[in-house]
Amino acid sequence: MNTEKLMARRLTAEEVTELGPQDKIFVSAELDHLSLDCHAPAFLTKPGKYFDGGSFVAKTVFGKEVHILPDNTEELGIWVADETGKEINVIQSAGVLLNLALFVPDGTKESLESLYSAAREAFGAGIVQRWNEEVVAVPDVKVDLFEEPARGRKSASGQNRDRRALDIYPTRVRFMEPSAGWKFIVEPHKEAVDDTPTI
Repeated sequence: MNTEKLMARRLTAEEVTELGPQDKIFVSAELDHLSLDCHAPAFLTKPGKYFDGGSFVAKTVFGKEVHILPDNTEELGIWVADETGKEINVIQSAGVLLNLALFVPDGTKESLESLYSAAREAFGAGIVQRWNEEVVAVPDVKVDLFEEPARGRKSASGQNRDRRALDIYPTRVRFMEPSAGWKFIVEPHKEAVDDTPTI
């Protein structure tokens, strides 16, 4: 785990009320219900002055929301950097998690193994891991994606539609969301023909 030592001071509830979402704070690091004996960089989700007797809500740089009572001695509390304070361990954001959907033309087991080997060589064998793997054969075709109002008569001229994406793979469509109040229309891809008159 990548941590750094930092000099910081624990705040009282009264001091936290003077903070805003722009202030950098440190709270207990908790990942997937695993309590770690260190802190994570965070910020308040709303100004501390709106504290109403419940708990302050902070969000860590890892996207975890935590509820804190700063004066509760059983909790790690809320801290700010202070050279005159005490030393704490702060967990660092050392990487990113990528969920990838890859299309491999004429994909075979050998080509996938080559892909994984190249990724492991680039980032390290212990870093690149495979999980929740779904290998599905998909047709190598492309479609055009349009949007039109969810409620309304379809215009024969196609004037009441917006072009969303041309020349994409059907598997990509399921990762896209239509605009509010609109629905998707998927059609086989048609090459654009430039019929501009030339001299």
